[in-house]
This record gives sequence, structure tokens and C-alpha cells, in this order.
Amino acid sequence: MRYSVTHHAGDMSDDASAKRMKMVHQRRRTRELREVRLVLADARSRSVQRRVAKQVASLASERELDALQWIEQVSEFDADATR
Repeated sequence: MRYSVTHHAGDMSDDASAKRMKMVHQRRRTRELREVRLVLADARSRSVQRRVAKQVASLASERELDALQWIEQVSEFDADATR
């Protein structure tokens, strides 16, 4: 067997945690929400900051304006939606 699963019968905290998470997921589904996980570059990293600064410096001003307008439009995408 390549993988093995161990279950500790006396460990109720794992079962309780699993039940809580199941309830959380059910509430989200009821609200038509789902969890999304993102893996992003760490903006605190010096190398990432240098890379972003280099890319920003190479932007043409008209492309920067297009990008800013797009960000504004997207940020208002669901402004009228009920929360």
C-alpha cells in the first residue's frame, strides 16, 4: 500500500473540527459561495518588489491608463449586488 490513513478513535477534536468545517461549507453553498485559495508572489520580498517596479517602469502611459480604468470598472462590478 502506497498511502495509509490513521484514525484515532479516541480523538474527538478531529471529528468535531470536521463537522464544524462541513457546516461552514454547507452554509457557504447555501449562500452560493465557495472558497478559493490563491498562491501569490510575496509583495514583501525585495526581489518581487524589484520585478514589479521594473514592469511598472516599462508600462507605456496609455497602457497604464487602460489598466487603471479596467481596475476601476472591475472594482465596481458588483456594487449593486446585495450582500
